[in-house]
Amino acid sequence: MKKIGLLSDTHHYMDDIILEHFKDCDEIWHAGDFGTIAIAEKLGSSKPLKGVYGNIDGNDIRSVYPEQLIFMCEDVKVMLRHIGGYPPKYNPETKKELLLHKPQLFISGHSHILKIMYDDKLECLHMNPGAAGKQGWHKVRTIVRFTIDGNNIKDCEVIEL
Repeated sequence: MKKIGLLSDTHHYMDDIILEHFKDCDEIWHAGDFGTIAIAEKLGSSKPLKGVYGNIDGNDIRSVYPEQLIFMCEDVKVMLRHIGGYPPKYNPETKKELLLHKPQLFISGHSHILKIMYDDKLECLHMNPGAAGKQGWHKVRTIVRFTIDGNNIKDCEVIEL
């Protein structure tokens, strides 16, 4: 069983309260637009960190984090990318990758819109944790915690910062 702390779009700003919310998590996943490598280092100093770069990230982030990450967590295949869209409105590149890799969990950021929804056609859960940073048009900053136990994705919590 793994407890996951999920965030995106920190855009150069990270509340220390995020680490408090993620203190019982086993891993932290960041869906891009860190802003600075210092944010990645701070997140990764307490827990294993998985992440992808976003469209605002510079070479400091892009040299460490890929555009797309595909990995297994417990018995769940996960695909993580910053720009992806959502069911059924994926961008063309993401749609191609989803059909190729067939993940059970697809995570993206970029829109600053919190969405957690199931795609019946692809048999895949989509999560976008919204935006944890202050830059952007969103009014509420959000992060997500959830658990993966075997092939079960459960105990999802949305946290407003």
